Amino acid sequence: MSTVPALANGGEGATPRHVAIIMDGNGRWAKKRFLPRAAGHRAGVEAVRKVTRAARAMGIEALTLYAFSSENWRRPESEVSDLMGLLRLFIRSDLDELIRENVRLRVIGDYRRFAPDLVEMVDDALARTAGNTGPILAIALNYGAQAELIAAAKALAADAAAGHLNPETIDEAAIEARLDTRDLPPLDLLIRTSGEHRLSNFLLWQAAYAELLFVDTLWPDFDGAALAEAIGSYGRRQRRFGGL
Repeated sequence: MSTVPALANGGEGATPRHVAIIMDGNGRWAKKRFLPRAAGHRAGVEAVRKVTRAARAMGIEALTLYAFSSENWRRPESEVSDLMGLLRLFIRSDLDELIRENVRLRVIGDYRRFAPDLVEMVDDALARTAGNTGPILAIALNYGAQAELIAAAKALAADAAAGHLNPETIDEAAIEARLDTRDLPPLDLLIRTSGEHRLSNFLLWQAAYAELLFVDTLWPDFDGAALAEAIGSYGRRQRRFGGL
């Protein structure tokens, strides 16, 4: 994988190969409706279904969703528990559809910090979709880009210390080969919902040449039409990657 996408992948009418989304705004969506935050998260899961189906219909090769960050552990225990429950529900209710639609499920991040039963469910889902050959759905679970880069640096240092790697040969490809996203296409478009304008420790290396799109829509209200609008915006941009 290269951080720099092919030059031909941009321009008028182009469809991105790899789209990532920071799914933000569940709590504010619930607050506007005088509902508990848990209701916003449940509505957010339904938005995941709509957007993943739309992405497949549009021919997007890989969709990466920021589901649970390494910083989300700081939230109240009850909210973390509810998020874990929703992940269990999503796997139980949607895995058969992913298998039927030939979707390859991937996880980035250290999900093994989760409860043993949930880790087992994720492992099973990954194994059952491993042989699929269609689009990739990558879920970021207990993911943080800074931790990802630290892990890559440690792996490089260990290889160099063991004599398996000459430090002078370390380049972008060497780092990318040790990232969680090493089997994904280069990131073309990163979307954040809810009006916030920051990356929040998400795909910092991978976003080096990605197009960034910040929309005011709260995540539960983001659907196939919103994704199509985002793809249309991407297709109208000129991507030069430092060239002319």
